[in-house]
Amino acid sequence: MKPMHPSGAVFLLLIVAIANSLHIQPVTGGACVPHEREALLTFKWGITGDPASRLASWHQGEQDCCRWRGVRCSNRTGHVVVLHLRNPQVDNPDQTALSGQISPSLLSLHHLRRLDLSLNNLSGPSGVMPEFLGHFKSLRYLNLSGMPFSGRVPPQLGNLSKLHYLDVSNPLGRSLYSTDISWLSNLPLRFLNMAWVNLATATDWAHVVNMIPYLEVIRLPGCLTSANQSLPHLNLTNLEVLDLSWNDFLHPVASCWFWNLTSLRYLELVHTGLYGQMPDALGAMTSLQVLKFSESVSSIDIMMASMKNLCNLEILDLNESNMNGDIIELLPQCSNGKLKELHLGNNHFTGVLPDTIGRGWSSLLILELGNNQLTGHVPSGMDMLSNLRILDLSRNQLTGPLPSEIGMLSNLTDMRLSNNNLSGVITHEHFAGLASLRSIDLSNNKDLKIEVRPGWLPPFSLEFAAFRSCKMGPLFPVWLQYQVDIYELDITNTSIFDRLPDWFATTFSNARYLYMYNNGINGTLPTNLKNMTSLQALNLYSNHLTGQIPQLPINLNSLDISLNNLSGPLPSNFGATNLNVLYLSSNQITGHIPQSICKLNLVELELDNNRLEGEFPQCSEPRITRRLILCNNMLSGKLEEILRTHIELEILNLAWNNFTGTIPASIMNIEGLYHLNLAGNSISGGLPNSLIGTNRVVVDPLSGVDTVNISVTMKGQVRYFYNFETCFMVSIDLSSNHLTGRIPEDIAPLGLENFNLSRNNLTGQIPEKIGAIQSLESLDLSGNKICGEIPQSLSNLTFLSFLNLSDNNLTGRIPSGPQLDGIFTQYPHIYDGNIGLCGNPLQTNCTSNSEPKHGDQKIDEDDSMVLRLSFGLGIGYVVGLWVVFCVILFKRSWRLAYFQVFDKAFDKAYVFLVVTWATWARKAPNH
Repeated sequence: MKPMHPSGAVFLLLIVAIANSLHIQPVTGGACVPHEREALLTFKWGITGDPASRLASWHQGEQDCCRWRGVRCSNRTGHVVVLHLRNPQVDNPDQTALSGQISPSLLSLHHLRRLDLSLNNLSGPSGVMPEFLGHFKSLRYLNLSGMPFSGRVPPQLGNLSKLHYLDVSNPLGRSLYSTDISWLSNLPLRFLNMAWVNLATATDWAHVVNMIPYLEVIRLPGCLTSANQSLPHLNLTNLEVLDLSWNDFLHPVASCWFWNLTSLRYLELVHTGLYGQMPDALGAMTSLQVLKFSESVSSIDIMMASMKNLCNLEILDLNESNMNGDIIELLPQCSNGKLKELHLGNNHFTGVLPDTIGRGWSSLLILELGNNQLTGHVPSGMDMLSNLRILDLSRNQLTGPLPSEIGMLSNLTDMRLSNNNLSGVITHEHFAGLASLRSIDLSNNKDLKIEVRPGWLPPFSLEFAAFRSCKMGPLFPVWLQYQVDIYELDITNTSIFDRLPDWFATTFSNARYLYMYNNGINGTLPTNLKNMTSLQALNLYSNHLTGQIPQLPINLNSLDISLNNLSGPLPSNFGATNLNVLYLSSNQITGHIPQSICKLNLVELELDNNRLEGEFPQCSEPRITRRLILCNNMLSGKLEEILRTHIELEILNLAWNNFTGTIPASIMNIEGLYHLNLAGNSISGGLPNSLIGTNRVVVDPLSGVDTVNISVTMKGQVRYFYNFETCFMVSIDLSSNHLTGRIPEDIAPLGLENFNLSRNNLTGQIPEKIGAIQSLESLDLSGNKICGEIPQSLSNLTFLSFLNLSDNNLTGRIPSGPQLDGIFTQYPHIYDGNIGLCGNPLQTNCTSNSEPKHGDQKIDEDDSMVLRLSFGLGIGYVVGLWVVFCVILFKRSWRLAYFQVFDKAFDKAYVFLVVTWATWARKAPNH
């Protein structure tokens, strides 16, 4: 009989030990040893939390500790040999994790061979891994993985001279580290897992593990900084599993020491930053069953000849590795291929998939070739892949019809063919044998039409279905009525011109996400919409829906019914207490906004382009609102109140309403605000020093693109942007208000692209710093009372494509430059209404009288002072005259005295005139 390979024997022992530990049996040789029972009870006293009552059987009333949960004793001696307290909840361990500390009383278990405390919270008050764990002389298995330890891994673990299995992996991201792992060479290990333990300073790690010849499994992801050590002689002849993923090696892949490990069956190098040409030694690793090299930082040049020899390969994962070349040349060419999983997505592979793709790949379970540059058609020989469960050919350049043979893949559960150029008609024959199908994505194949016979009953029960931009209409697909298990459905832009069927709310009662925008869906929303209690997102944007908005499902988070024909008032009770996003713009909704909207935790609210009126509700408590768009209604209210209530704004658009108030200086404290539009209201007062916080206005495009439907008055006209990428635009529009005063020097932040202050009552000069905003594309200051010269710095704005300074009091020579000259050519009226401007491109020549120079600004200031003095004297004269008049009118004694004086003066004047006239008359004849 052929002897068993040592590695196989070790794994068999491990599997048996795990199986036995999970099924604890009572000891048959008698009760446990009393002092070991006391040691276990002392350990329990150190447990401060046991939410799942896993140690409930550990009590004084039960004398036989071998019957306690997690304890296993020797059938022969009664000594405790296994303590298995691993947390059974891997996904959510906090619900069942033991908390407290590990008691040194466990050292009394002299015969303990297996200790598993993984995924618990037994780090104690110090948080460090206890050193006494290195004194279990009989221990062969130690698993402390997933424990929230920090600090140094105790080198005392090197005293465990019988240890075969060590797992101190730390995936929780704690600060567990080891600067010297030479103590590992003292252990007869078969299994080593130190994942996410910081070994950055242990540069000799490869030499250390090479001194442990019995090792079969090494897992060191997220630990190291280099794998290019030189090992003259390899002792790891039994090594089958090597996982070095998530290490920042950043050196040539060929320089790694492990390529001569021909015993390897599993090699994982995911996200390591290795680059360059694969070594020829790869072809000699014929035992390799799993090769994972996905998410490499740099391009990897795969040696085609080497890959063809890997006939034992079962899993090949090269996803997101920046690879290129003909995909057929890369794949193993073996007569009896064992390949089960092929992950080559998100690369730059080219070529055509042959119709014979199924030959030699009958065992293939996963075929993932998405997001490459494959051409040709979907192979007709797909039916030979009878075991296939996942097919991903999405985001390529595939053309032509989908072969009907694909309907013979009875085990297929997931089909992804989106974002290609597929055409033709898909009928029920393509789906005939897909009884196992649970997920299908045919989106963005605009020439693909889905047409099944009336009354067809699909053989599958879908959970995910996406047909975006395929043709499914004009009627609402009846066969969807039977997809009662669906949780996400996307039939956006599928040419459906029909009403929502009566079974809509019932069939999709378990659905979470429904996307049906850009269709011609008409009629009203279902009155029983509120019964869809699982629904979280509903998007019916750009359809022909009419009627009122019914009560919404209670768990709805996002609702978009913009660009429809909905009418009537908003519901007084929305019903959706978890609603965060509400888009109702471009409808015919009337009435007031109900006060109940303050009960919603709306982060984004769009009600623009409706017929809403009345005061915008004043909420008592501030709320986080990132997007508030109310433009083109008849709403009113105080701007200050809105800014007080809605904090963390990023987009605020109140344009063309009846809002009043002033712009508070606190607006500059809204750090995320990058789109401000208050045009067409009755905002008054002066401008604050800054309108947008300067530390977040330049949005990083790599941080994620946000889309919004919005109107912007830019470049002289109102522009509407749908699904607009707002992160690339910072805009301020305060036009058509009653703003007064000067424009502050620092009002416009860097990163601004659109700045509109037109049609106000602003005075003073144009700030010189506006010319420093290199990103500015549109500047409109027309219709104000701005004076002074145009700053020369405006000519340096290389991105400026629109400028309007008309109807102001500007003077002096117009700055010259190709940018401003080009704008004038396209918009010749940008300087109209400024009689003091001169020079090119106007016809008015600059003279000494028209062009300010050598202190003209001082002369202007003196003239202004004379005008102010004259105006003051005139007012003083009028006021003094009225004071005298009022005193005479209301004080009788003064009035009598005044008239007596006036009468005496009149009499004297009369006598003087009569005498003078008589004298002049007597003398006249003599002449």
